[in-house]
Amino acid sequence: MADFGPTRVLVVLKAEGALTASRIGTHLDMTAVGARQHLNRLCAAGLVTFEDRRQAIGRPQRLWSLSDQGHAHFDDRHRDLASELLAAIIIAKGDDGLADILAAREAQQLQRYRATLGADGSLADRVRRLTDLRRIDGYMAECRQDMDGAWLMTENHCPIAQAAKACSGLCGAELKLFQDVMGKDVSVTRTQHMLGGDRCCAYRIEAR
Repeated sequence: MADFGPTRVLVVLKAEGALTASRIGTHLDMTAVGARQHLNRLCAAGLVTFEDRRQAIGRPQRLWSLSDQGHAHFDDRHRDLASELLAAIIIAKGDDGLADILAAREAQQLQRYRATLGADGSLADRVRRLTDLRRIDGYMAECRQDMDGAWLMTENHCPIAQAAKACSGLCGAELKLFQDVMGKDVSVTRTQHMLGGDRCCAYRIEAR
């Protein structure tokens, strides 16, 4: 995870505040062009924002910083609380109450993912964009194409594992999210599952 470019950019902005792409590149030993590519991805995902500041001489200077969503991306040790709240919801509201909350969370995620993926592009482009989003969300995701043309997206880490153990519905919601965001002409199947004892979660994505 530490070697994934966009995540490293988020960490620098969290630690240093507003910076130019050139300064970010210096911190991370990459070119300004490389840093800018990561920043554009993060901006599309709503995690960073920018401000163009005028200078006495020359062009305005573009300063990048974390958005509110970008700040919220960082772990604040809320996992135990999340698990406790899920258990409390089941006790207080029952399974139907929990289902309503999961549905609301899924709707929020679906809106954000659709805004980034858009409706255009090949299956390969959309899988890669989905993989980028999952990486940004902390899942250490990667993708590759199989010999038969289908795509395999692998998530090597689950940042919500503790909550998922307390509420299996979270995993079902994730699978439904992928299917909804990829569209009816695409099939998404989970082939490996961490909660089932596998090393990772993996999804086969292919045209119907």
